Amino acid sequence: MDRLKFGIFLAPLHAPGQNPTLLLQRDLELVQRLEELGYDEAWFGEHHSAGSEIYASPEIMIAAAGERTKRIKLGTGVTSVSYHNPLWAAERMVMLDHLTHGRVMFGLGPGSLPTDAAMLGLSQIDTRELLEENADIIMRLLRGESVTAKTRTHELVDAQIQMAPYSSPLFDVAVAAVASPTGSRLAGKHGVGLLSIAATLSADGFNALQHHWGIVEEFAAQSGRSAEVDRSKWRLVGPFHIAETKEQAYKDVEHGIEHWFNYFQKVAAFPQMAVLGDNKREMIDFINTAGIGVIGTAEEARGQVQRLVDQSGGFGTLLLQGHDWANPVATQRSFELFAQDVMPWFQGQAQPLVDAAERAGQARAGHAAAHLHAVEHMTKKYEAELGRV
Repeated sequence: MDRLKFGIFLAPLHAPGQNPTLLLQRDLELVQRLEELGYDEAWFGEHHSAGSEIYASPEIMIAAAGERTKRIKLGTGVTSVSYHNPLWAAERMVMLDHLTHGRVMFGLGPGSLPTDAAMLGLSQIDTRELLEENADIIMRLLRGESVTAKTRTHELVDAQIQMAPYSSPLFDVAVAAVASPTGSRLAGKHGVGLLSIAATLSADGFNALQHHWGIVEEFAAQSGRSAEVDRSKWRLVGPFHIAETKEQAYKDVEHGIEHWFNYFQKVAAFPQMAVLGDNKREMIDFINTAGIGVIGTAEEARGQVQRLVDQSGGFGTLLLQGHDWANPVATQRSFELFAQDVMPWFQGQAQPLVDAAERAGQARAGHAAAHLHAVEHMTKKYEAELGRV
């Protein structure tokens, strides 16, 4: 694989009861800082209930972040296309493609919160079936086709997007995969990327990684799109918090890890994301022992990233899950340490410097002796010039 890319996946997950205006501002400021640190991507979720995931529109977050940044790519993580008219969903992304000068990424999903779908009168089966129908329409529209189609929620008659995308070739499109094979199958069928949101969070997510990509390749072959699918378009999501010491990392996450666990255990109906722990220490230990992520040091984070590379067979981008395990200062420090001490090992930047230091160390004795000899030589030469010898 080429250089591994890194980014953030912001659902987000903020404890209810805080000032949402400040939370939104803080998240945008974090994305600005991540760009400064060299992160490649930021993805924003779409949710409408349950109190913690407060982005109603990832497109609006992209527009705001796009005005605050210059380089980092910005994605919908994901647009719940089962809730939307597929024509308008495609049109909005093309407009954002122009506004950001080609920095958008379009993540497609069914909508993760049952409480969102219920307000629209949709069942969980409905949302997954609508994802397949709407993804097909969206891809046809983005590829310049005129579409006439009718789904259970919308009807299109000779529909076309009116602006060509800014990006050529088309901006990145990725389908979300959690527990079912739906996302992998659609990614292969349409020759687009795969966004493994529960790469480590579900009971079988970590062990099933190679199987997920196998489904992508299988359906790409059936659809004649094998040349369009590539592991560089595969993104994995996982949680990390690191500090200078393991003890400091543990202390940091005592700030907010209980809310994160409570959300998955008692609020959001994600039975496949079975996180275990009844107190802070059990929760921290579960993250580290179950292979979900890392609360610890940069060295431990490097080990987890390498395990993901090995288990998957290779992928393109690792997205660090946004969470409030720690306070904002410690959270930002974690991202800084990750950029400083983890990312370079997977981007070809760390090893050359380590090798250079090792070569210098091995040659030190000889060079030191030569240095002393040179000093002695020049000292004698100087004294000779003064007539002291």
